[in-house]
Amino acid sequence: MAITKSTDAGISQRTNVYAERQMLKHAMAVMVLDKVAKPVRMPKNKSTTIKFRRPKVFSAATTPLVEGVTPSTTAFSYEDVQATLKQYGQVVGITDVIEDTHEDPVLNDATQQAGENIGRTMEALMYGVAKAGTNVFYANGTSRAQVNTAVSVNKIRAVVRALKRQKAAKITRILAPSPNYSTKPIEASYVAVCHTDVESDIRNLAGFVPVAQYGQRQPLCAEEFGALEDVRFVTSPDLEPFTSAGSSTTNGMIATAGNVDVYPILFFGQEAFGAVALRGQGAVSPTIIPVGQKTKDDPLGQRGYVGWKTWFAAVILNQLWMARLEVGATDL
Repeated sequence: MAITKSTDAGISQRTNVYAERQMLKHAMAVMVLDKVAKPVRMPKNKSTTIKFRRPKVFSAATTPLVEGVTPSTTAFSYEDVQATLKQYGQVVGITDVIEDTHEDPVLNDATQQAGENIGRTMEALMYGVAKAGTNVFYANGTSRAQVNTAVSVNKIRAVVRALKRQKAAKITRILAPSPNYSTKPIEASYVAVCHTDVESDIRNLAGFVPVAQYGQRQPLCAEEFGALEDVRFVTSPDLEPFTSAGSSTTNGMIATAGNVDVYPILFFGQEAFGAVALRGQGAVSPTIIPVGQKTKDDPLGQRGYVGWKTWFAAVILNQLWMARLEVGATDL
């Protein structure tokens, strides 16, 4: 994932690094799932398989020691969860007519939009993996096709109880909101991520505390809107529901084509989910070819391009340390 050289992009290496940082900054503005993922840096010059490593948990030592006898040695080892890296990218074309006739800074705007598209692409890829988890709860009924009820305190408590039963640790560190690869500490809690349509139902729950009333507690990101007991809630409009997948009895919920739209609320414990971190120099390979650069393929310099390329993978590391609560959203 080396940065595109100036001979490829038609601009200086310094400008290319600046373009990469700008793209990363705009990508982070539309991403929320990377905040709860165990981050792994993209290794250079390696295979397309990436490993997420964690120590194996020791079983409780319940056998009493015998006087003068050294206990048997317990082996310390790691377990690996593998994911396959795949390459993603986009090319945006700009013509000299657009560049010459528009009063807007077309190249800069295209770079910004490309950055946001990086974020939405990575978010969609992470969401596809995370919402396919096997640890599932329903607002009502026993299947997605029966869902026609909004989220409730009791269902949230049921999810949290199940996470605690499986010894899922609360999240204590997340990726920092910076183009650089770094993390920051947060107050220990489980984190739930949901679509913006579900936000009003969560705000109406008894005991919900909005971010404005946190006091000394700091929100983990700009998209956090509040907390309930052990859970902090983060929202995003990009986490689309399972459209028309619920009950035909709409019960006052948002529905499409006569069936309730089912919204997944994704709950995460520490290191339940992993992803390649979109951070640091080399995380994205940008390409910027300004209009006016003449080559044998474009002898009049009529075309310019803004593009990006990156490697990415996301994987569920422990199915029982995360959960999906499928709910309806009240039709306002």
